[in-house]
Amino acid sequence: MYKLLRSLLFLFPTEGVHYFSMNLLHFACRIGFVKKIITGSFSFNKHTLAKDLFGLHFKNPVGLGAGFDKNALYLNELEALGFGFVEIGTVTPLPQSGNEKPRLFRLPKDKALINRMGFNNDGLEVIVQRLSSWKQETENSQLIVGGNIGKNKITENEHAWKDYEICFNGLFDCVDYFVVNVSSPNTPGLRELQEKTSLHKILAHLQTINHAKTKPKPLLLKIAPDLTNEQLDDIIDLAIEVKLDGLVATNTTISREKLQTPNNQLQAIGAGGLSGLPVKERSTEVVKYLCNKLQNKIPVIASGGIFTGADAAEKFTYGAALVQVWTGFIYEGPGIVKNICDHLDKTYINH
Repeated sequence: MYKLLRSLLFLFPTEGVHYFSMNLLHFACRIGFVKKIITGSFSFNKHTLAKDLFGLHFKNPVGLGAGFDKNALYLNELEALGFGFVEIGTVTPLPQSGNEKPRLFRLPKDKALINRMGFNNDGLEVIVQRLSSWKQETENSQLIVGGNIGKNKITENEHAWKDYEICFNGLFDCVDYFVVNVSSPNTPGLRELQEKTSLHKILAHLQTINHAKTKPKPLLLKIAPDLTNEQLDDIIDLAIEVKLDGLVATNTTISREKLQTPNNQLQAIGAGGLSGLPVKERSTEVVKYLCNKLQNKIPVIASGGIFTGADAAEKFTYGAALVQVWTGFIYEGPGIVKNICDHLDKTYINH
């Protein structure tokens, strides 16, 4: 059924149809009995996959990666679709419109997307208000919400730590954990902050603020799939030094290797981060490398190329603690969480 719907949706511009679809779901979930039908159809209702991590209780290990619900507009709807956790953002201190449209492109032959969104979001103040209202209205919600934070495009790298501090303090009471994003390829110069010295300044400063709080929040770092093993080693050393709670591996890639999409089409699309099936292999390599080196000292959330239960199981086999989907959600549809959880429940977690 979803394949037929997807073929129809794919006839329309990518970014516009994203909001159309989610707004339609939002409208449907405002009708009580319809929301119950959606929840009953797409939620995994067993407790067999529940997991305690970072001092938080995840009803299942399948989350939605940052960038899908940038502005925390669709938390009720995403919970109805069964997600165990949702990462909102990337949030920046000031609202920004992002890069010029079009900036989100499908590569159906590769089951992939290319995006150069550029941290478009409503800004910290609006998102905090939205999250605060959501928390008040849904006191019984089991959904874990992460806050993915970044810097504004106009902020120079040497002052980036200030933007991360502003977002951290602003979102502190509204989210369950934080992810520092320095790995998006769509903000000029951002990936330079993955260098050890720059990253240490940001993370150490956030941890100083964090541990001065009565109840510190889990602090994680999201990394790119394009790092060398030497750079990954630097990340590992730094993560241990500043006592990070976790790593998210991986963000999108700037690589265009081994794609079936014709080169002239890729050139017409231009720059941006590639996500989906082509990132699966490299993402798994990074997860495996990190988990082998870390030996369970720091949990790793796996993200990249997860479409099926088998894809998720592979990440868990190599040591991942949780998984996130994004592009797989677009291609597989609203049943992706239940399908993955059913597979894990039957074939992996309990055997």
